Formats: sequence, structure tokens, C-alpha cells
Amino acid sequence: MTDGRALAREFLEQQRQLGGDAVILPDQPGGGRRETGEVHAAPAPPPPTPRLPASDLPPPGISYDPPGGDLFSNDPVPQAISLDAIAQLVAGCTKCRLCEGRRHTVPGEGTADARLVVVGEGPGRVEDETGRPFVGPAGELLTKILGAIELPRERVFICNVVKCRPPENRLPQFDEIAACVPYLFRQIDIVQPSVILAMGGTAAQTLLNTKQSLGALRNFVHRFRGIPLIVTYHPAALLRNPNWKKPTWDDVRIARRLIA
Repeated sequence: MTDGRALAREFLEQQRQLGGDAVILPDQPGGGRRETGEVHAAPAPPPPTPRLPASDLPPPGISYDPPGGDLFSNDPVPQAISLDAIAQLVAGCTKCRLCEGRRHTVPGEGTADARLVVVGEGPGRVEDETGRPFVGPAGELLTKILGAIELPRERVFICNVVKCRPPENRLPQFDEIAACVPYLFRQIDIVQPSVILAMGGTAAQTLLNTKQSLGALRNFVHRFRGIPLIVTYHPAALLRNPNWKKPTWDDVRIARRLIA
């Protein structure tokens, strides 16, 4: 078949059989018009998504899924099967220069079946002396906050991004975080909490792999390896600026609502 119009009609007939819309073409040059076949119209828009019930939870935020450990590597961290095993690895860690000035490592404390994991920045002076996280004035405030949402400290796993105290309580540096964060990631994998509460900019930026400010990260439900994550202020910041207590309380209540 060499006639172009005949080819067009055959094509349109095939489209009609497939359920397309009617198309009217001239029967011949200068002649009348007749219906010769059908073609597909533009795809119809999808039906509107059903509206979910109104909720006062924040909207979705960043989702971050860092790679898991290599099962074929010699790194013992991905192979650790308990929080105690992680604590033993942390106790002997010399991966960064923070090990040079520490008195005690601070791996974290709490139950392995905790529904909430609280992550801070790094140990302070009292934590370095005791080997326990959040036990100074900021820790006392955290204990009160947890009590207010009916979560005794003993039912929460509390830890920090870095497990040794930075000198003069400065912010952990990039290489120090990079050396230490596999311990934190493995702890979260072992606990498998319902919610993570990232307290302070360092914790939030590390867990979400972002440089956004704490203020920009608040008021969203983020996810770390599928686990809901709420960002809020560090208790030490609340001691310096009491005006942040109200927004922190709002954040913590949202975290409590998300606990399964």
C-alpha cells in the first residue's frame, strides 16, 4: 500500500480498535469530510488523591538512608550484635584525635528495646568524668523533659554523635564525626526505635546528612533509615535561652505521639 491517505486510514482504524477518540479527516483533497478512525487522546489526569484525615503532625521532611556495613569487610562495627559490643569497641577506639584527651569514652546508655533514641552532640566535662551521657545540668533538664512525656530515662536510649569529649566542649569536627558515626548508626540499627530525637544542630545534620540549620529542620517529620526523626534544640541551649523551651516541648510531644 503506497497511498499516504490509505496508510493513514489503516493506522487510524487500528487506533479506533484500541479505544481511541474519533478523528475526522477530509475524504479527499477539496472534498467532503468523513470519520475515518480514531486516535488516542492525551492521557486523562489521574483521579485526585483522597484527602487524609486532618493531623497536627508536621509534614514530611528529609529521608536519609546511609549505606549499611559491608558484610565482607574486616570492620568489627557492622558485625557488633549488641549495645555492649559497641561500647567495648568504643572503649578501645583510637580512630581520631579525640581519644588523646579523654578520661572516659561515653558510648551511650539505656535499654536495647527503647522506643525512643535521643542523640546529642558529644560528651561534656561531667560526661567525660563519668562515662555517662547527659548527666550534667543539660542532662538533668533532659531527664525532666522525658519525665514530662511519661518516658523514664531508663526506657530511652541516650547517646551522642561522638563518643569522646571535644576539647573545651567545642563542636566536633568533620573528621571526628566521620570516624565516630558508624558506632551511632550501628546503635540505631540494633535498637530499632520507633522515633529518633535529634537534639541540636550537630545531631540533626549528621543523622540527615545535610547542612541545613536546626531552625530549617524543625517542624518536619524526617526519616533515618525509615525511622521517624524529630529535630529540636539541645538541652544546653535551653539553659542559655529559656525562650526555646516552648518550641522544644512542642517537638518532644510530637516525638511522643509517634512512638508505637
